[in-house]
Amino acid sequence: MTGSTAPIAPPVPTGRPSSFARSRAARELGLKRGEFELAVMLGHVRTVADPAGMRRRVGREEIDRLRETPGFPKSLRDAIETVGTADGAALLDIPQPRFTRLARAGLLTPVKFYLNRYRTVVWLYLALELREFAACEANAPLLTGRAPDTMRALLASGADLRARNWRRRHVGFLLRQSEDPWERAAITASFLDPVRLAHLVPDPYERAYLHRLRPEPLTQAAPESPTTHLVERITTADDPDEISWLRVNMSLGLAEARRHRPAPRPGVPPVVATPRAERLRASVTEVGSGADVSSVAGTPVPPAPDTAPPIADADRRDEPRGLLRWLRRRRGQPEG
Repeated sequence: MTGSTAPIAPPVPTGRPSSFARSRAARELGLKRGEFELAVMLGHVRTVADPAGMRRRVGREEIDRLRETPGFPKSLRDAIETVGTADGAALLDIPQPRFTRLARAGLLTPVKFYLNRYRTVVWLYLALELREFAACEANAPLLTGRAPDTMRALLASGADLRARNWRRRHVGFLLRQSEDPWERAAITASFLDPVRLAHLVPDPYERAYLHRLRPEPLTQAAPESPTTHLVERITTADDPDEISWLRVNMSLGLAEARRHRPAPRPGVPPVVATPRAERLRASVTEVGSGADVSSVAGTPVPPAPDTAPPIADADRRDEPRGLLRWLRRRRGQPEG
């Protein structure tokens, strides 16, 4: 039989893909983008790592599971419903000033925030958590009557624990979304101010690597804009206990990351890392040996102590010691 056979056409994929990008997954679930991100943060929507190293995706099985949940989509929307101070006070049936005092004292934890047109921080709370707070009998004295003395003393000192509680919640969410040791260390580092981070991580190449692996910023405003400075103030730890906790976790996480693989350096072959870390490695290794690494790291380098250069072993063997060296100095003889 003569003649060439026709090439076999590749099979045409049928059905839906095995996983969805986050924007597509939000549409599949009938959620707005912000609602979807909150559902992921709270663990209602499980994500999987992207083999290409981009943002985490949502598997098709997860979409099907959520759609088969009784009461979907209302049950999912109820779980992620957020309210501000006014609506939150109405849910608890208390005046707004009392609601604010409860939140400032740390009894109500915000789940997210945004800046309004006047650059005022607007805290949002989970409606489900507020209903549970009101239903607990132990909280009844907090909703009516005189506030406890400890709470009054705390508020009189000017304390406002809303930002601290939000940070604690947010860092937990980010850590649950990452398995790479360097990325997890970068998450913790993102909540510390640059000066403290420079003392914890004196190596500028390690700081540069952490800086590039840090989570996405919460604002798209210009780096030096008032909005960016305000968001940075909210996302930077300022409570002494919180800072101590972050420093300990940063030290432990950095030690684990160093055991896992070293930070990339110019001229050093990279160690296998996660796809996201590999993509960001190139921008670090492009820094030449004569470049200002402190600017790449984004944090100042602590000043090094004034120490003399090390003496070679051969020079140490020929160096006179003790009384002989002292006598040679008195006689003006060379020491070598």
